[in-house]
Amino acid sequence: MKFMIASDIHGSQYYCAQLFRRFCEEGAQKLILLGDLLYHGARNPLPKEYSTLGCAEILNRMKDDILCVKGNCDSEVDTLVLEFPVEAELLLLPLGERTVLFTHGHRTPALPNKGDILFCGHFHVPAFEEREGYTYANCGSVSIPKEGSRHSYCTLEEGLLLWKDVESGEVFLQKKL
Repeated sequence: MKFMIASDIHGSQYYCAQLFRRFCEEGAQKLILLGDLLYHGARNPLPKEYSTLGCAEILNRMKDDILCVKGNCDSEVDTLVLEFPVEAELLLLPLGERTVLFTHGHRTPALPNKGDILFCGHFHVPAFEEREGYTYANCGSVSIPKEGSRHSYCTLEEGLLLWKDVESGEVFLQKKL
């Protein structure tokens, strides 16, 4: 199964539309969203073409294909415009002998077991690093990248993790899990 993983859309209708286009082109079966879907947050600038309702409309077109965890900028009122669940704090995905724990990243979940993968958004910077007994990964941000990183998302298929530019689809980092 092919998964697409994205985070931190922050209400950018422009980048949400780019993500939708990439999802269709990728042929992924599921889109895993790691929170901060509609609102930009108090510390972030307004993203390109900021429209929470426009963004919700695009995401609702994919509602049957979305698995989502809640971010720190997501609120209960989002459930009034989004047609898929957005309240989960953690999503677990078995991957062979390992487990991938998906969370937004603003709260530290129970650390994964030895060899597992902790996958986050929140920090807006793509990352992949081995930590004390587990792997940490971050898909970066769809609309407000930080530290000079790209507007990005990831794909995960057959243990291969690819980081891609949301506008061009260009792969800029890859890791085998």
